[in-house]
Amino acid sequence: MNSSQMKKRIVYIHTNDTEVSIKTKNLLKVKLEKSGFTVADDFSDSAELAICVGGDGAFLGAVHKFGFPHVPFIGINTGHLGFFQEIHPEQLDEFIFNYKQNKYTLQPLSTVKACVVTESGETKEYRALNEVLIKSAQCRSIHLNISIGGSFIERFSGDGILVATSAGSTGYNYSLGGSIVDPRLKLLQVTPIAPMNTTAYRSFTSSILLPSDMEIGIIPEFVMQELCIAVDGIEYKYDDVKEINISLAGTAVNLLRFEGYDFWNKVKTKFL
Repeated sequence: MNSSQMKKRIVYIHTNDTEVSIKTKNLLKVKLEKSGFTVADDFSDSAELAICVGGDGAFLGAVHKFGFPHVPFIGINTGHLGFFQEIHPEQLDEFIFNYKQNKYTLQPLSTVKACVVTESGETKEYRALNEVLIKSAQCRSIHLNISIGGSFIERFSGDGILVATSAGSTGYNYSLGGSIVDPRLKLLQVTPIAPMNTTAYRSFTSSILLPSDMEIGIIPEFVMQELCIAVDGIEYKYDDVKEINISLAGTAVNLLRFEGYDFWNKVKTKFL
């Protein structure tokens, strides 16, 4: 079989617009093409790998932009924390060599979906890799009737609630006092934001961990209150929400992990 008959190895590079990210992308493109890869100008499912240059925000943006594809991702960190990102810019040659030698595994990350039903009967579904956030759109407290698995649990009062995946446990959830969860566990974590706990209002003040088959139901106490529903930081506003149902989605986002990767070592180096 000659080279023209060989299957093209197509990769796509996504980047944010910082100077260091663009410089890293251009250098990586040259190195990949010299190694026999075709770097596509636009993303498609024909790519065997999506490379994200930037920080965690750039990575999450790519996941949403490309519609949570089956194509695996690898991240090159040119941002700050870079929790999802696996590689540093000075490791490009090492990355290409290890990838061509198949010295990696795929780490599937569970995703969460929120189904929003309005009073008019409209239904809209959103997906997130990290979390779904429900809060007031007008900087005020909200009152939510919350059920788990169809059983009423509490009338929440406070700034809002966050429902995080295991992968998202180290993000906003962690800053709210939620637990860090190993991404190999398929579960959801419900974490309150500034809950009220007085004689008038009683709410859980700590996070709740739920198994993968449990659904969270949320019914606003006041239909006309304007709510903000944010999925991985992308905001959508409603003023006629009837109910919101949140559960684990059936899709996963696959990350490339190379030999020596350890989640808890990354937690230690990033947070301690």
